[in-house]
Amino acid sequence: MTRASLATLLDATRLAGLETTRGGRVLATISAPDAKGTSYRTSLVELADGGVHPLTRGSASIGSVAALEDGSVLFTAKREGEDGEESEDAQLWGLPPRGEARELASRPGGFGRLEVAGGHLVAELQVHSQASDEAEHAELTAQRTKAKVSAAFHAGFPTRRWDHDLGPSRAVLAIAALPEDLALAEATVAPGAETAAADGEEDAPRRQVLHLRHVPMPTGRLTGWSVDHRGERALVSVEDSRGDLLAVPDLYLVDLVGAQPPRLLREGTAEVEYGPGEFSPDGSSALVGCTRTWSAEASLSASTELLDLATGASTPLWPELDHWVDPCWLDENTLVATSDDQGRGSVWIGRLEESAPQRLAGGPGQELSFSGASVAGGAVIAAASGIAVAPHPVRIDPATGQLEALPNPADEIPAAGTLTEVSATAEDGTDLRAWLRLPEGEGPHPLVVFAHGGPWGSWNAWTYRWNPGPFVEAGFAVLLPDPAISTGYGQAMIDRGQHELGGAPYADIMALTDATIGREDIDEQRTAFAGGSYGGYMANWVAGHTGDRFRCIVTHASLWDTETMGHTTDNAAWERPMRPQNPRYNPREHVREITAPMLVIHGDRDYRVPIAQGHALWYDLLEFSATPRDAEGRTRHRYLYFPDEGHWIQGRGNAEIWYEAFLGFLGEHVLGEDWQRPATLG
Repeated sequence: MTRASLATLLDATRLAGLETTRGGRVLATISAPDAKGTSYRTSLVELADGGVHPLTRGSASIGSVAALEDGSVLFTAKREGEDGEESEDAQLWGLPPRGEARELASRPGGFGRLEVAGGHLVAELQVHSQASDEAEHAELTAQRTKAKVSAAFHAGFPTRRWDHDLGPSRAVLAIAALPEDLALAEATVAPGAETAAADGEEDAPRRQVLHLRHVPMPTGRLTGWSVDHRGERALVSVEDSRGDLLAVPDLYLVDLVGAQPPRLLREGTAEVEYGPGEFSPDGSSALVGCTRTWSAEASLSASTELLDLATGASTPLWPELDHWVDPCWLDENTLVATSDDQGRGSVWIGRLEESAPQRLAGGPGQELSFSGASVAGGAVIAAASGIAVAPHPVRIDPATGQLEALPNPADEIPAAGTLTEVSATAEDGTDLRAWLRLPEGEGPHPLVVFAHGGPWGSWNAWTYRWNPGPFVEAGFAVLLPDPAISTGYGQAMIDRGQHELGGAPYADIMALTDATIGREDIDEQRTAFAGGSYGGYMANWVAGHTGDRFRCIVTHASLWDTETMGHTTDNAAWERPMRPQNPRYNPREHVREITAPMLVIHGDRDYRVPIAQGHALWYDLLEFSATPRDAEGRTRHRYLYFPDEGHWIQGRGNAEIWYEAFLGFLGEHVLGEDWQRPATLG
């Protein structure tokens, strides 16, 4: 692998998201390196008239987006002020069909997700916990800032999420009426604040085009929401801790325009949780996600129900479809949905009353997966990608299933080598499969096995973080196995491994590895193993159970001590179901059997698998592992630590170092090459 080929991957313009309107507009958010080439900047384009039309410009990244049918666009961005400094909080901007964007509103804390419906803008806002409106929020936030207080006072769980702290603010929904013409609308002072503005008070409210009113919200932490087509009601899920339950989401119907208090529709329990889906076109019903929670007795499972909002009655959607789906409405009686499917993805279509839908696109025999599906102009719009195909937008005909590539605002990435599949049979007779990326030439090639994270996941789509391409270009074959607990193979595949994280999934991966090294084009003497998150757990488990079978092991953001993990993670769903598994499936208990050199990678701001897991693993490897030391008596293990990254390595420079250190470690231990660490590592 050359530095230039790695730059091709990391510097590529990426498809970051799609935003559509029912009338047919398709907008895309794209991400590309900034002018300095050290971080990524997002911008907005529209896909229309057979081309890609830029909508935003400048150095500020675009956050949330909402498109209007009249050609206008609302978006959030931290743009520079008159003093030339970038704003600390994102402002709300309006871009008319013709002309320049103008600021519509600004506030301390900025803006979250946006939705436009029925002439209303609905926005998610972070609000001071004691504020009842925007004026109080601004005043109380200013007091906290002036006092230089950073503390957060918690009464529930969690206190942080993935890579950021929670509190002291709370998330609420707010609504504002949209003017008929955003370009002509005048900025005014918020109703009720005119007196302070007229008196010229120092903290007088600013003039804004849009004034957001807080909506009465249920108690708890907002985790998801959807809005009906009239912009009058919202389905919201809020997490709350009560009794012996931690962070259980309840489902409410919220009145956005009237004075009705939130109405509880479904109360979460220790066994079942609920999440908001789309309202039906007429607003009489809504889709509700139902998750059977993982426990010591039950496996995680997911289904969708159709909820009658008048009666509260619900019926299961497509009960005979054995896939976890993400559905949206095509029309009043028809839904389309995406799902993982046998290491690929499928798009499904079916009527409400049917027991199972039909596959509209995708599935076995092709290499694409689909995400972010929506309906625009009567067609299905989605992002498509594959193991060797970068994400790109497609239009799918709901009558024929024909795929049409839309103008692609992202860069296509050349795919090194070839893509094939490997199959094996599990100990219990289950059919297993994996993707195998092979370098050019006859081989035999050295092999690196990638275990996927989740554990509820599958190798079925493109990734910039664990992309096989740089490894294939460096001469490695890359095996991407889908063992027990992988999605897209039916609920039975989940059930096989849910209660033995180091059991069936480990045996399945070893079976697929055995089938792979039996090929003539694979060198069974030169193999390595790697994984991140749950895949990192698997890498640690493999390290303690395979001796010197693998020449080295790379473990990223990994679970090392499953017992302490449960008490420090932000994931309330982890600790209880793992109690029976900890004595048997804790990788830390097998540290004395580790002989292969390990590269440990962890980010300090990882709150899902906390940094304590990486620190403990590093100490235990040095103190207890049986790995032979080098000629000078020093450890052959290595620790790549990122003080400013979370569960994923997202910075441009850090991502390059991640690949270089990973590949250097493989080169040293699998290929016998010398590796000189880059000067940027210090």
